[in-house]
Amino acid sequence: MKTTAELKAEAKEALRGKWGQAVIMNLIPTLLTMAVLFFVVLSGIIWFFINGSGDGMIASVSDYQQNHAGGSGSSLVSSIISALFMSGISWTYLDLIRGERTEIDPLKDAFRGFQGVFIGGVILLSLLTNIFTSLWMILFIIPGIVKAYAYSQSYFIYYDQIQKTGEKPKVLDTITASRRLMDGHKGRLFWLDLTFIGWYLLTAITFGIAYLWVAPYTSATKAAFYEDLQNNI
Repeated sequence: MKTTAELKAEAKEALRGKWGQAVIMNLIPTLLTMAVLFFVVLSGIIWFFINGSGDGMIASVSDYQQNHAGGSGSSLVSSIISALFMSGISWTYLDLIRGERTEIDPLKDAFRGFQGVFIGGVILLSLLTNIFTSLWMILFIIPGIVKAYAYSQSYFIYYDQIQKTGEKPKVLDTITASRRLMDGHKGRLFWLDLTFIGWYLLTAITFGIAYLWVAPYTSATKAAFYEDLQNNI
């Protein structure tokens, strides 16, 4: 098994000469999120303007919150959309790690998870892993975290099965395969995540700017982690 340093070195090597493409690819979901947020804020302003001011404004705010706050539903939708973007982006880094491609097509690769052959499975994976993790969280937070790590390779496994067989695997079988693959390796991935704390602090200090480079670095490293697991089964 490769060390954390070796995995990071492999990720940086895969990204050499492609940092600009990687930054753009990871930036696309962020820009779309900002566009949606802008639309929501703008619609709120229009709503408040139409429904008056003063006491009427206060009532309008309350009405708007009741009519437009999605609560857990919005959180679930956001989680699914994030999974669709991040799965496709992660698969691109996996292909780079494997040497199966030499370039990144930012616009196309950012939307790989939305392709017909993948989208249904990714949505179900997101739903089920979130449900299972939440149920474990009810018992205690630590079991929930452990299970989150156990399910962490599901999207990679789902992608690999389709690429190898041309057929969609069963989602529950994919989650089970991830759990088995991560048996004895959850602590290793947890440690890998901890080694990025300094980069996340840098992201906070730079008001998120550094994340443009940190996101590709962490995603590529986790793709290298998955590939290392597969090579040492």
